[in-house]
Amino acid sequence: MKKSRLTVAVENGIVHLPDDGMIGVFGAIADTDLRGLPSERCEIIQGFKPDHDALSAQRYSVRVDAGGPYAASLIILPRAKEAGRMMLADAIQVTPNGLVIVDGNKTDGIDSFFKECRKQFDTSPAFSKAHGKLFSFTAPADSASLFRPKGTSKVDGFKTVPGVFSAGKIDRGSIALAAALPEKLPKRLADLGAGWGYLSRQILTRASVTELHLIEADYAALECAKENVTDTRAVFHWADATHFTAEIPFDGIVTNPPFHTSRKADPNIGRAFITAAASMLKPAGRMWMVANRHLPYERTLAETFRNVEEIAGDNSFKILHASHPLRSKRR
Repeated sequence: MKKSRLTVAVENGIVHLPDDGMIGVFGAIADTDLRGLPSERCEIIQGFKPDHDALSAQRYSVRVDAGGPYAASLIILPRAKEAGRMMLADAIQVTPNGLVIVDGNKTDGIDSFFKECRKQFDTSPAFSKAHGKLFSFTAPADSASLFRPKGTSKVDGFKTVPGVFSAGKIDRGSIALAAALPEKLPKRLADLGAGWGYLSRQILTRASVTELHLIEADYAALECAKENVTDTRAVFHWADATHFTAEIPFDGIVTNPPFHTSRKADPNIGRAFITAAASMLKPAGRMWMVANRHLPYERTLAETFRNVEEIAGDNSFKILHASHPLRSKRR
């Protein structure tokens, strides 16, 4: 594995870690190179279930929210600016007068973060490597408010938080899928990749639904969904939809699957959702999904379901309906 900026910075004395005390790590994912940190002193804050589980399997201590107080904290900037600001505020608050390290790529806005922190704190020089930068500073806990965004917002009456998918507005694909759903839906349903609950709330307007399982990998989004979807028919699961096992097969599934890994479109995520859905359905089960028009899901659907049809769409989206899964096991 190629050494990260962090590992190089620690090994070369550019960053001096405290001799003892826990280190909070914000934003690490499954393949983040943390070799520069003493693993037994790390507490990783990660709410995305696949990364949470992968890091736990590497024997790190992992939690969904910040603990502390920490002797030092590391922030690995995410793509979403407001989510990065929230991480930074959390790290400052739980690392009072301790070392705060910020590491990020240029494409994730590290330059603007460095400039802003330099105005507020006595920061180290920026260490540049591999199209990114790393810097550090110390700050009192009460300075966290300088960076903390609102934290929550309302989108047409729905609670969201920075960093979750479509935090600022209802996703157009979800709106299109909700409009295409039949008035009478099967009794026992799942919403795969339920997010903060927009589709689930539309599904639960149908009197025919007796039970709806919201399956979502992003802990923060699911916590929002619990406030947005208060119907007693709703059941919540913090889980990776592509590896979820239903105790009882579902009658139907509704999904707006993600299709990005970082900044790149990755149709394999949607394909994994399709095969996972087929494995969760009864033999006569049905699935409704939305996808961007350019995404090539039809072949996977044809290989996984007996019947497939496009029931609605426009130049941007297609709404697909599939029924009678052909395979009971994931490939």
